[in-house]
Formats: sequence, structure tokens, C-alpha cells
Amino acid sequence: MSEERELIVQEAAAPRWIGIVVVALAVVSLVALGAGWTASNRSKALEQNLATQTQQVKQDEDVLGQRLAKAEDTNAQLQGELSVVTDKMKLTQGELNKARAQAKQIKEDDAKELSDLQNNLNGQLATKASVDDVNKVGTDVDGVKTDLETTKNNLNMTRGEFGTLIAKNHDEIDELRRLGERDYYEFTINKKGEREKVGDMMVELRAVNPKRNIYTVALYVDDARYDKKNRSVNEPIYFFTRGNGHAPLEFVVNNVGKDKITGYLSVPKAQATHAQTSGN
Repeated sequence: MSEERELIVQEAAAPRWIGIVVVALAVVSLVALGAGWTASNRSKALEQNLATQTQQVKQDEDVLGQRLAKAEDTNAQLQGELSVVTDKMKLTQGELNKARAQAKQIKEDDAKELSDLQNNLNGQLATKASVDDVNKVGTDVDGVKTDLETTKNNLNMTRGEFGTLIAKNHDEIDELRRLGERDYYEFTINKKGEREKVGDMMVELRAVNPKRNIYTVALYVDDARYDKKNRSVNEPIYFFTRGNGHAPLEFVVNNVGKDKITGYLSVPKAQATHAQTSGN
């Protein structure tokens, strides 16, 4: 009986340990569950942190890629500019070489021209006497031609009653001047009724008739008046003054226009000198 009681007591005491074990297992399970939940939260936090870091790395990679692309563009632009500068430097160097070559050629040409000029000058100095002789002969020939031309013109001019040649225009007046026998005062009177000085006398135009080439003038010489009416062009008017001897003055009108006459006064050399003295 006592053995049965002990067995019953032993069998009745067994479930307490089981409870303790169950409780212990429950505690262990709770601890494990808490540890797992904590590990899960940490894992999620790590995943989020990793995702954030990954996104940040990706953004940094994008920024780095943009900077790298920009750097490559800048590098390409710099290389292009460097190429242009290099080409310009080559071109400038080529132009400089070309300019030096041209300067050298110009210097050589100038030296050659100077040498040729010196040679020509020496040749001219050596033949100067011969050239002077030729020029002198040429001058003599020109003088003969001028004399012949003057003689030819003289033959074509009309002579007046006193043997003087009558000029019909300015060129013929110059030819007579070159003969040196008389002095000539050319004039143009553009208004009627007023006196104008010609040489050592006064001339007043009174009337003109351009259609018939005639005119009327009054000549004032030595305080005397001489009216010459209806005279034709190229018709000489002769008159004498005090102290001019037997050589007359000669008044010729070459052209007649509207209230206008043009011509010349021919004065002997001695009388011309007196006229100039009186004029002064």
C-alpha cells in the first residue's frame, strides 16, 4: 500500500515539471519570436537603408555621368579650338615665310636695277659728248623748220600799204611777234560808247554791223580824235604820232560781234618803247 501511494504521489507530481517545461518553452518561444520580430524589423530597416543608399548611388552615378559628358564636350571643344589655333599658327608661319621670300626677291630686284642704272649712267656719261652734238644738230634742224614755217606763214599773210604783214587771228599775231620787228597789243572791246586804253592810245567803239563785218571807232591819239567809220575787218588803219618818225602805228580789227570788236595794235619798236614809258 505504501508503494502504491508513493507511486500515486510520484504520478501526481509529474505534471508540475511539465508545466514548468511548457512555460519555459513558451518563454523561449516568446523570446525567439521577439528576436525574430526584431530581426525582421532590422532586416526591413536594412533593406530600406540599402534601397536609399542604392538610389543615392544611382543619383550620384547620373550626376557623375552628366559631368563626364559635359567634360567630354568641353574637351572636344578645346581640341577643336586648339586645332584652329594650330592651323592659324601654321598659316601665319606660311605667310611670314612668303613675306620673307618676297622681301628677299625685292631686295635682289632693287640691287639689279641699281646695278643696271649705274651701268646706264656710266654709258651715258661716256657718250654725253656725242649726245650733246646730236641734240645741237636737232636744235638747229628745229630752228630751220621754224624759220621755214614762219616764211610760209608770211607768204600767206597780206601786206599793207606800208609793207607790214596783216595778221588775221591770234596765231598769226604770235608769228609776227616772233619776227621781232614790231610789238603787238591785242584787245577786245565789249561795250559801245566807252573809251578803253590800247597801247598808248584810247579806243571808243561807236557802232558795229556783224552781218557786213564792218565797224566804226573813234581813236584818241596825241590829244586828237580820229573817227574811222564803216571800216572792214582785217583792214589796217594807219596813223602817225609825235616822235614816231616815218613808221606808222597800225590798228586792225579781226572780228566783229554784237557790240564787240577784237583785234590788235601794231607799234614800231621805238614807238613801243615810248608807249611803255608813257604808260608807266
